Amino acid sequence: MPWFIAALKKYAVFRGRACRSEYWYFVLFYVLISIVLALLDGILAPHRRDGSGLLGGLFAVGMLLPAIGVGVRRLHDIGKSGWWLLVGFVPLIGTLILLLFTVRDSESGDNAYGPNPKLAPPPDAVA
Repeated sequence: MPWFIAALKKYAVFRGRACRSEYWYFVLFYVLISIVLALLDGILAPHRRDGSGLLGGLFAVGMLLPAIGVGVRRLHDIGKSGWWLLVGFVPLIGTLILLLFTVRDSESGDNAYGPNPKLAPPPDAVA
Protein backbone atom coordinates (compact mmCIF):
# COMPACT_ATOMS: atom_id res chain seq x y z
CA MET A 1 0.00 0.00 0.00
CA PRO A 2 2.91 2.46 0.37
CA TRP A 3 3.21 2.76 -3.43
CA PHE A 4 -0.48 3.67 -3.70
CA ILE A 5 -0.10 6.33 -1.01
CA ALA A 6 3.08 7.61 -2.68
CA ALA A 7 1.21 7.98 -5.98
CA LEU A 8 -1.60 9.83 -4.21
CA LYS A 9 0.86 12.22 -2.57
CA LYS A 10 2.13 13.07 -6.07
CA TYR A 11 -1.43 13.36 -7.39
CA ALA A 12 -0.74 16.15 -9.88
CA VAL A 13 2.95 15.56 -10.59
CA PHE A 14 3.54 14.95 -14.28
CA ARG A 15 7.33 15.08 -14.22
CA GLY A 16 9.80 12.53 -12.99
CA ARG A 17 9.58 8.77 -13.18
CA ALA A 18 7.51 5.98 -11.61
CA CYS A 19 8.87 2.44 -11.45
CA ARG A 20 6.76 -0.56 -12.39
CA SER A 21 5.88 -1.39 -8.79
CA GLU A 22 4.55 2.11 -8.09
CA TYR A 23 2.41 2.01 -11.21
CA TRP A 24 1.07 -1.54 -10.85
CA TYR A 25 0.39 -1.26 -7.10
CA PHE A 26 -1.55 1.92 -7.85
CA VAL A 27 -3.56 0.05 -10.52
CA LEU A 28 -4.14 -2.91 -8.18
CA PHE A 29 -5.48 -0.81 -5.31
CA TYR A 30 -7.49 1.35 -7.71
CA VAL A 31 -9.23 -1.74 -9.08
CA LEU A 32 -9.78 -3.28 -5.63
CA ILE A 33 -11.26 -0.07 -4.23
CA SER A 34 -13.43 0.31 -7.35
CA ILE A 35 -14.81 -3.22 -6.88
CA VAL A 36 -15.63 -2.57 -3.22
CA LEU A 37 -17.33 0.72 -4.09
CA ALA A 38 -19.29 -0.95 -6.92
CA LEU A 39 -20.54 -3.56 -4.45
CA LEU A 40 -21.52 -0.83 -2.00
CA ASP A 41 -23.26 1.09 -4.78
CA GLY A 42 -25.16 -2.08 -5.69
CA ILE A 43 -26.27 -2.55 -2.10
CA LEU A 44 -27.22 1.08 -1.54
CA ALA A 45 -29.00 1.58 -4.88
CA PRO A 46 -29.87 -1.85 -6.34
CA HIS A 47 -32.47 -0.41 -8.73
CA ARG A 48 -29.84 1.25 -10.94
CA ARG A 49 -29.31 -0.86 -14.03
CA ASP A 50 -26.74 1.27 -15.81
CA GLY A 51 -23.99 0.15 -13.43
CA SER A 52 -23.25 3.66 -12.27
CA GLY A 53 -23.14 4.62 -8.66
CA LEU A 54 -22.44 7.66 -6.59
CA LEU A 55 -19.52 6.21 -4.64
CA GLY A 56 -17.79 4.71 -7.67
CA GLY A 57 -18.33 7.86 -9.70
CA LEU A 58 -16.91 10.12 -7.00
CA PHE A 59 -13.92 7.81 -6.60
CA ALA A 60 -13.27 7.76 -10.35
CA VAL A 61 -13.41 11.56 -10.60
CA GLY A 62 -11.23 11.97 -7.52
CA MET A 63 -8.62 9.55 -8.84
CA LEU A 64 -8.46 10.99 -12.37
CA LEU A 65 -5.44 13.25 -11.79
CA PRO A 66 -3.48 10.69 -9.73
CA ALA A 67 -4.09 8.04 -12.40
CA ILE A 68 -2.94 10.33 -15.20
CA GLY A 69 0.05 11.44 -13.14
CA VAL A 70 1.29 7.94 -12.35
CA GLY A 71 0.69 6.89 -15.97
CA VAL A 72 2.72 9.80 -17.31
CA ARG A 73 5.53 9.13 -14.82
CA ARG A 74 5.51 5.43 -15.78
CA LEU A 75 5.92 6.35 -19.45
CA HIS A 76 8.75 8.71 -18.50
CA ASP A 77 10.43 5.79 -16.75
CA ILE A 78 10.77 3.92 -20.03
CA GLY A 79 11.87 7.04 -21.91
CA LYS A 80 8.53 7.87 -23.56
CA SER A 81 6.71 11.17 -23.50
CA GLY A 82 3.61 11.38 -21.33
CA TRP A 83 1.63 12.23 -24.44
CA TRP A 84 1.80 8.53 -25.33
CA LEU A 85 -0.93 8.08 -22.72
CA LEU A 86 -3.36 9.41 -25.34
CA VAL A 87 -2.80 6.31 -27.47
CA GLY A 88 -5.11 4.58 -24.99
CA PHE A 89 -8.05 6.26 -26.74
CA VAL A 90 -7.42 4.08 -29.82
CA PRO A 91 -9.68 1.05 -29.32
CA LEU A 92 -7.89 -2.24 -28.49
CA ILE A 93 -4.57 -1.43 -30.19
CA GLY A 94 -3.97 1.61 -28.00
CA THR A 95 -4.70 -0.38 -24.85
CA LEU A 96 -2.30 -3.12 -25.93
CA ILE A 97 0.43 -0.59 -26.70
CA LEU A 98 0.03 1.01 -23.27
CA LEU A 99 0.07 -2.42 -21.62
CA LEU A 100 3.33 -3.27 -23.38
CA PHE A 101 4.82 0.07 -22.33
CA THR A 102 3.80 -0.29 -18.68
CA VAL A 103 5.23 -3.79 -18.27
CA ARG A 104 8.63 -2.81 -19.68
CA ASP A 105 11.54 -2.44 -17.31
CA SER A 106 12.88 0.98 -16.40
CA GLU A 107 15.59 2.60 -18.47
CA SER A 108 18.79 1.99 -16.58
CA GLY A 109 20.39 5.05 -15.09
CA ASP A 110 19.19 8.59 -15.63
CA ASN A 111 17.14 9.60 -18.65
CA ALA A 112 15.68 12.90 -19.87
CA TYR A 113 12.96 12.69 -17.22
CA GLY A 114 15.14 12.19 -14.16
CA PRO A 115 17.03 9.59 -12.15
CA ASN A 116 16.06 5.95 -12.06
CA PRO A 117 13.45 5.46 -9.29
CA LYS A 118 14.68 1.90 -8.70
CA LEU A 119 17.84 3.33 -7.18
CA ALA A 120 15.85 5.40 -4.64
CA PRO A 121 14.57 3.85 -1.39
CA PRO A 122 10.92 2.72 -1.33
CA PRO A 123 8.40 5.28 -0.04
CA ASP A 124 7.97 3.50 3.31
CA ALA A 125 11.71 3.40 4.09
CA VAL A 126 12.70 5.21 7.25
CA ALA A 127 15.33 7.90 6.73
